[in-house]
Amino acid sequence: MPAIAYKNDRLFVEDVDVAALAKEIGTPFYAYSTSAISKAYENLVAAIAHPRVKIHYAVKANSNIAVIKVLSRAGAGMDIVSGGELKRCLKAGVKAADIIFSGVGKTEEEIGFALKKDIGQFNIESLPEMEILARLAQGMKRRAKVALRINPGIDAGGHAKISTGKEEDKFGINWDQVENAYACVSEIPALEAVGLTTHIGSQITETAPFQNAAARLEDMVKRLRARDLSVQRVSLGGGLGISYRGEKIPVAEFGRLVRGFAERLDCEVELEPGRHLVGEAGILVTKVLYVKRAAAKNFLVVDAAMNDLIRPTLYEAHHHIQPVTRPQDNALETYDVVGPVCETGDYFAKDRQLPITQANDLIALLCAGAYGASMSSTYNSRALCPEILILGRKSAVIRPRLTIEQQLSWENIPNWL
Repeated sequence: MPAIAYKNDRLFVEDVDVAALAKEIGTPFYAYSTSAISKAYENLVAAIAHPRVKIHYAVKANSNIAVIKVLSRAGAGMDIVSGGELKRCLKAGVKAADIIFSGVGKTEEEIGFALKKDIGQFNIESLPEMEILARLAQGMKRRAKVALRINPGIDAGGHAKISTGKEEDKFGINWDQVENAYACVSEIPALEAVGLTTHIGSQITETAPFQNAAARLEDMVKRLRARDLSVQRVSLGGGLGISYRGEKIPVAEFGRLVRGFAERLDCEVELEPGRHLVGEAGILVTKVLYVKRAAAKNFLVVDAAMNDLIRPTLYEAHHHIQPVTRPQDNALETYDVVGPVCETGDYFAKDRQLPITQANDLIALLCAGAYGASMSSTYNSRALCPEILILGRKSAVIRPRLTIEQQLSWENIPNWL
């Protein structure tokens, strides 16, 4: 049985009644299934089935330390893009050696902290970054393991804002610079060139883009080895999608691709999935405040807003919506589902057919475990909604609701006003 499903016409996350949870903690809130996260990881490992492939969870997808802990205990390393994420991983008990530091704009402070903690690998995105890392590592008498991120010039499809592998994107070292850059790193005593990495985009639902990226990487590995340069690790990055609209995600085919890639290159292979491991494990639960009937539209005004889940307005993303209590008939009505923020862009769905809904009804937005809470904000001075982790009948608040009173305690009026 799915981890998020109806039981006796009431929506459950594992063995926890969502309506009862809403009554206890209020709305809106995120709820995550521990079992669904663990199963997604285990299924991906089983599909790949290769001892030299290591999965590093892309922390940016959902950076709650409890979620990090779940995946770390399952066996995942971590892929981070900021010093803050590094501190989250360490707080969750992740070994520094299991952490990869990616990201196009690492600061000197972040690099220095990561060197001090002796993390497993830096993914370098530019030649200036390489120079700073070398200087800091030399000054700290450290030898940093380095992989060069390649920009392979591949369009993975999907939304333009989550494309990362095209030549015009900001990420990675251009193809024609890679050989000389790798040779340069190999000559710097404070750096150890260990491999290559790439990441071509997000929410990829077919294997062809990964196959294209793998072919480019294989070509570059051959070029580097022909120059007697050691390549120990190669990463295909992340980007494997989830089923927002019923898409079939080719996990088995992807696993075969990665397994063959590892065999042909005879080296370690790293992957950095994020959304694929946590996206389908989470829901956002919200209460209907008003049913507003206008001349051209019917609106469901709910108590969640774009500050809680920005994906629909930022990416035109689709989230399936279903009532927390399953209706007894099949009557449908068309609604725009909108929040209370003072923006026309504050919406979750437009012209969506849903069961007839009344004020105070609870609805759930599915597949909200990735890029939901991690991208949330306090815009309009709204409370930051809580996150709940569930395992069987157990539930725990892993991030409490951040109230306006707490927000105000962080701010001051200068004495000269």
